[in-house]
Amino acid sequence: MPELVEVLEFLDNSGSVMVKRIPDNGPTEIKWGAQLTVRETQEAIFFRDGQVVDVFAAGRYMLETRNFPVITKWVTSFAYGPNSPFRAEVYFTNKKLFTNLKWGTQEPILFADRDLKMVRLRAFGNYTIQISDSRVFVNQIVGTMGMYQDADIADYLKNIIVSKLTAILGKQAQSVMDLPSAYDTINENVKAALQPDFQDLGLSLHNFYVGSISVPEEVQEMIDQRAGMSALGNMDEFMKYKMAMSIQDAANNVNGIAGQTVGGGVGLGMGFMMPQMVQQAMAPAIQPNTSMPEQKSPIEKLKDIKSLLDLGIITQAEFDQKKAQLLSLI
Repeated sequence: MPELVEVLEFLDNSGSVMVKRIPDNGPTEIKWGAQLTVRETQEAIFFRDGQVVDVFAAGRYMLETRNFPVITKWVTSFAYGPNSPFRAEVYFTNKKLFTNLKWGTQEPILFADRDLKMVRLRAFGNYTIQISDSRVFVNQIVGTMGMYQDADIADYLKNIIVSKLTAILGKQAQSVMDLPSAYDTINENVKAALQPDFQDLGLSLHNFYVGSISVPEEVQEMIDQRAGMSALGNMDEFMKYKMAMSIQDAANNVNGIAGQTVGGGVGLGMGFMMPQMVQQAMAPAIQPNTSMPEQKSPIEKLKDIKSLLDLGIITQAEFDQKKAQLLSLI
């Protein structure tokens, strides 16, 4: 014999339940005159034969004829007496804000970068939703499930979010360099694009945030290198400055190469030779011109730069960069 229910209410201690069916095992006998309690953040939906009969807002109710003419008409139409129990399902919907729901890209998003060409991006963030239409949400999403939690809908919504984000990233920025400064605009545009889809599910989207957009490690290294080059400015001027400072340090170091003497003359000779080596090695590489005095070939300049590297005046990285410039002229 079905259980006879006299009190209808639901309390959620977890804070994650969006919809709860009372009772859990399907339609039950509800006593005419039973007490229904709906909290401030809830709505109660009565179902009969898979259809919504009535929706109750927050408050405490007694299921009796004088209070609920809709329920009374429905009960009597199925040959129940005014004091007889009736079979029904009640779904309690939680209309509070469900905050800090996570979203992220399972697969990388292809992004057309103006400088780096095609880049794979991963993005993560969070959002806040609320049930705006209990009827629509229960019919469209919950169905016949006895309990529906925020985690249950997160995977479904994540796919919608990623599809909208992909389209907006392509319109919002032309390079991954531009993305960090565009987060606020991206948040607003994605939220606006998602609202119609969420409304069709009986939901409203209150907040949407992009937490991070990341690139593969090899692309990050390229970005770091590009940023470092930009910080240096004119590389030729920077290398000349570095060598000039190295010459000064060597001259002041009595234990260094410039301070050593062999037969009393190496230190003085090195002091005269060093400026000339720097000038010849670091001068901008140009093509030979018959109208100008003959200049050293790229190979000869490369030898001079190698000498500077051996003397410790320039670093290996500076040598490799200048070497690449000279070899491109051969």
